[in-house]
Amino acid sequence: MSQTRGRYDFYIGLVLAMSSSIFIGGSFILKKKGLLRLARKGSMRAGQGGHAYLKEWLWWAGLLSMGAGEVANFAAYAFAPATLVTPLGALSVLVSAILSSYFLNEKLNLHGKIGCLLSILGSTVMVIHAPQEEEVETLNEMSHKLGDPGFVVFATLVVIVSLILIFVVGPRHGQTNILVYITICSVIGALSVSCVKGLGITIKELFAGKPVLKHPLSWILLLSLIVCVSTQINYLNRALDIFNTSIVTPIYYVFFTTSVLTCSAILFKEWQHMAADDIIGTFSGFLTIIVGIFLLHAFKDVSFTLANLPVSLRKEERAANGTLLSTYDCFKHDEESPTCVGEMQSPESLAARRNGSLAAF
Repeated sequence: MSQTRGRYDFYIGLVLAMSSSIFIGGSFILKKKGLLRLARKGSMRAGQGGHAYLKEWLWWAGLLSMGAGEVANFAAYAFAPATLVTPLGALSVLVSAILSSYFLNEKLNLHGKIGCLLSILGSTVMVIHAPQEEEVETLNEMSHKLGDPGFVVFATLVVIVSLILIFVVGPRHGQTNILVYITICSVIGALSVSCVKGLGITIKELFAGKPVLKHPLSWILLLSLIVCVSTQINYLNRALDIFNTSIVTPIYYVFFTTSVLTCSAILFKEWQHMAADDIIGTFSGFLTIIVGIFLLHAFKDVSFTLANLPVSLRKEERAANGTLLSTYDCFKHDEESPTCVGEMQSPESLAARRNGSLAAF
């Protein structure tokens, strides 16, 4: 009965995590559509300090969608292992990229499509091999978990590293090194996820009619969550303000997910009873998602489609054989194309033109 209940909770958490990604990914599109409508009306843009978006219903729809996604994500941690829920957050990036190509006319190039496919495959592998965490159903059990020497040492190291980065490294290198602020967000994020798991248990007990509000751990977890989330938002905004979003997003995802996986493994002992193939599968899925997110973001400004691939291969083959494209082939495809122009103009002719010689013609 307990095992059946565990699988039932696992699937509930999985559905909540996936729905969270859909809501959060869609929220970016709704907000962007609302801001674009305001820009067409001539209203002062948000980046210039305007607040006209508060009167735009599409923007509010995006905000509500974001809120629904965060609530679903919060609830998912109460049912499924953090090792499963956190990596599936990458699907929100995937949903946002796909929807933006349809509704915002933002082109999704070949690298982006491959990245989306890899993210889906990686997420599927992680779902199949996701570990089963130890059952923690009461606040008293959670209190024992948080008092475990291994977790106490981990939490102490996280706090020390965070304080050093905030007060020593940050003021000196935060403006130039992208890893400083992202590391602060990531390591503190591991503690915030632990607080979310504890509060999820609190809410489940509260609905069961137990006097959990009298338990001091409930308020400690709530206060800790507020401090952790506030710090994360502060330093993530700093990183986004200084560095390119396409670089910040994948790095933050990797660092944050790694921190959460480490914290969850120490706190809930998720890896102790896993078979070797499940461990390898979990890491393989995680690495596949990382590669997918990297391809999706790193090359999003590169104009490269599947139609370009044969042309590139033919050009490489011609270069290897030491041959040039014939004039007939150029006119057969497009005589004004950059490739044909480059092929028809030899280095000697270009040099002659620069020297003012008519021999090039």
